Amino acid sequence: MKSFSVSIVLIAGSVLTLTGSAQGHRARLSNELLSHEARRTSGRVRVIVHGTPDETSALAARHHLSLVRQLGDTAVVTVNSTELTELAADAGVDHLSGDLRVHLQMSVSNISTAADKVRAGKPGLLLGIGGIPGVTGQGIGVAVIDSGVSPHKALTNVVANVSFVTGDSSTADEFGHGTHVAGIVGGNAAAASKVTSLYTGGIAPGVQIINVRVLGQDGTGLTSDVIAGIDWAIANRTRYNIRVINLSLGHPVTEPSATDPLCEEVLKATNAGIVVVASAGNSGKAANGTPILGGISSPGNSPWAITVGALNTFGTNGRSDDAVTTYSSRGPTRYDLSAKPDVVAPGNKIVSLQASNSYLASNYSFLHVAGSGTNAYCQLSGTSMSAPMVSGAVALLLQGTPGLTAPQIKLALQTGATFLPDAGLMGGGAGSVDFWQSRQTTAGGLTSLLTRIVGSLLGPSGAVYWDAKGTLSSRLYGGTGLRILSILELPLVWLNPLSVLRQGDLNLTSLLSPLSTVPANPLLWGQVAGWSKSNQVLWGDTIYDPQGQQVLWGDTDTTDDYQVLWGDSVLTSPDPQ
Repeated sequence: MKSFSVSIVLIAGSVLTLTGSAQGHRARLSNELLSHEARRTSGRVRVIVHGTPDETSALAARHHLSLVRQLGDTAVVTVNSTELTELAADAGVDHLSGDLRVHLQMSVSNISTAADKVRAGKPGLLLGIGGIPGVTGQGIGVAVIDSGVSPHKALTNVVANVSFVTGDSSTADEFGHGTHVAGIVGGNAAAASKVTSLYTGGIAPGVQIINVRVLGQDGTGLTSDVIAGIDWAIANRTRYNIRVINLSLGHPVTEPSATDPLCEEVLKATNAGIVVVASAGNSGKAANGTPILGGISSPGNSPWAITVGALNTFGTNGRSDDAVTTYSSRGPTRYDLSAKPDVVAPGNKIVSLQASNSYLASNYSFLHVAGSGTNAYCQLSGTSMSAPMVSGAVALLLQGTPGLTAPQIKLALQTGATFLPDAGLMGGGAGSVDFWQSRQTTAGGLTSLLTRIVGSLLGPSGAVYWDAKGTLSSRLYGGTGLRILSILELPLVWLNPLSVLRQGDLNLTSLLSPLSTVPANPLLWGQVAGWSKSNQVLWGDTIYDPQGQQVLWGDTDTTDDYQVLWGDSVLTSPDPQ
């Protein structure tokens, strides 16, 4: 029988100084904690507590718990089921969350995303008027919070290495995921010039890579390790000019984003001026191929993360044949029912850097493409590969326009994307990224979109949305959620997107946007809408795809090993789709 341990996160409010239990008080428990509590086991599990060191120490002493780790305003204690119940009754505890284990989730990509155009720029007219300088991400720090980064000839720009893996201080990539991700963000092309033509460098080769290792040699790690890594990146953001955090990792969603520990960290980083890019997850289909809706992983369910799904370019530079991969997680988010992902980017069969002697290199030799030692290249697939495409692009945009805010960057990425009708908003977000369109927006302001949006599904559809409250689908179904921005509104939106754009609206930046005429059902669900007789696809509907398979709702990962924080479930199939 499989044995496992359970790690738990306890998030307490700022009133930890209150003592004892309050009559009738009960903290909110995440889904896996409810299961653990019901088992009434004497086995002890890890719990993360928010509060100052004095507050968390007092809470641990009050309940006679062992305090095993202090992480700034977060601490880790261990409890059994009975003690979990007692904690939930403590007046100073608002909610309890699982310290879930997270899992790990180019030549064509550089062209299909138009990253090559961004790096080249555009010459202006007389005296350079109207020109857009080329950018490489020079000077922008990107924290790759992952399984580590190993030495590689294509990575001469790693400026810091730290490890927060519990019990392991090595910063090398023993699994083989983080090095691949770092190569997508900012590897240089020169190292591969005589080895393979399939790797032409990362999206932003001028960036500074900050290696923050939080996943161990098996590609998993604790949520508390990731929290420690994000906190370190925030604390050192000025020292290394960290403007972007890449999170190609996650765990199943077990509670609303407002109380999810990783989502709380995303908000903390955003408030500190860092753009957080997260993978959507690889739960788009079950093992038998059955499609899954609502499988977005945490922290991709955060309203403040730019959540990226995976696109299959089928090895071509053109965009007309692009499609969201079958495994890419689709929305809505569990509990919140928010529309995610935000955009999709190439993520299938991506050639990047291979970590020498890593687990993946040793056990999946067929993924190897070329080279050897510290100049080897391999192919991986997943939304883990899509997220660093966007992280690199964010670095390009920030070098070109350093004062950009996270909402402005999301707006530029979404409005520059090409909508994918078959995927809908819940499968493909605003669409397939086009970094050159986004660069033009950030260089010239949102009003420049009016001259570039021509109302064609083959071009940018100019859509942007924030759906933190999960009301977008109901508002679109009700006929109130579509908003076409006027010429007068566009400059105001660009200056402060969150103050002008309404929550739960699909905002369109052009009168000619083709999305304004698409009915709500296909607009939200794409081809899935055609599999249902209902005019509204609802959570809980029974839907069958053309093959007769019943479409599932939610993440099908029902494992009791709640420590698993994966590097986005690395896909090792030789031919993923």
